[in-house]
Amino acid sequence: MKHLLIATHNPAKVTEIKIGLKPFSEKGLKLLTLKSLNITKQPKETGKTFEENAYLKAKFYANISKLPTISDDGGVAIKELNGEPGVKSRMWLGYEATDQELMDHTIERLKGKPLSKRKAYLETCLCFFDPETNKKFLEKERINGYIAIKPSMERMKGYPFRSLFLINIDGKLKYYDGLNSKEQKVLNHRLKAIKQLLPKISAFLLK
Repeated sequence: MKHLLIATHNPAKVTEIKIGLKPFSEKGLKLLTLKSLNITKQPKETGKTFEENAYLKAKFYANISKLPTISDDGGVAIKELNGEPGVKSRMWLGYEATDQELMDHTIERLKGKPLSKRKAYLETCLCFFDPETNKKFLEKERINGYIAIKPSMERMKGYPFRSLFLINIDGKLKYYDGLNSKEQKVLNHRLKAIKQLLPKISAFLLK
């Protein structure tokens, strides 16, 4: 049986990536996690782009586990704040802040700004890396929207910016974390990036 490591310590990301990789698990590919392998180490995310950090993490965990690995890096970029926090989304405050701290800081930075000044996008980059061959695949996706004045009531743990992110759906603004399953399949930027990766990984791992 072949294995694929999902390299993230964020439980919400693990769940979402597993959903995207469901076609693989149905074909007999076993999906492993850092938790299931008792891997607690974390690399220093020194990349200047989401692509660099996604590759850095995938390679780091692949070399530890000796397994083909998929990892991602992403965050939010707010136009009014010159693209902040961008690649530093989780470390925006100079340390790994809590979901609540990040939401509070975002709200404060945009305090009093109208919707037209709240344009933003969520971006993710997924990277597959095989330590035996050094083969890598990268796919990136983003979704455009606006930063809300206050968080939604849903609150997805591990996804602070989704609780503030509004998407225009047929002329109506809807919180990202309030999307139903049908809307998630169409709009979710991480699932879209995984979908683009699937044929590449499949051709490599399941050949």
